[in-house]
Amino acid sequence: MKKSFQSKSGFTLVEIMIVVAIIGLLATIAIPNYVRARTTSQQKACINNLRQIYSVKQVWALECSKGTNATPTLDEVMTYLKNPLLCPAGGKDATFDSSYVMALVGDKPTCKVLPEGHVLPADPQDQ
Repeated sequence: MKKSFQSKSGFTLVEIMIVVAIIGLLATIAIPNYVRARTTSQQKACINNLRQIYSVKQVWALECSKGTNATPTLDEVMTYLKNPLLCPAGGKDATFDSSYVMALVGDKPTCKVLPEGHVLPADPQDQ
């Protein structure tokens, strides 16, 4: 008489719980780093946009013979930009007007979305 043995293959509940715990631990480490990297990336992109706006204002003032107390409009400087610039932290409905303040030619542009975090650094010549 032959006895047949059935072997059950699969994972035990303890093994599955250990895998879930490890995945949860990795997620608690990875998610804050992802958020921090995204925020830093948005800040750097916005500061780069502010640099472009500042440069475009300077070029506009030189070509149109305007002083540092003139304020260009977006339409006047769009000929120098390929696309209107938007703050990446502004969301999908952001526009140039909801993202940036152009201000006078002599003043640095500012971000409306995060004015404390997205700041154009001072030039070495200004110090």
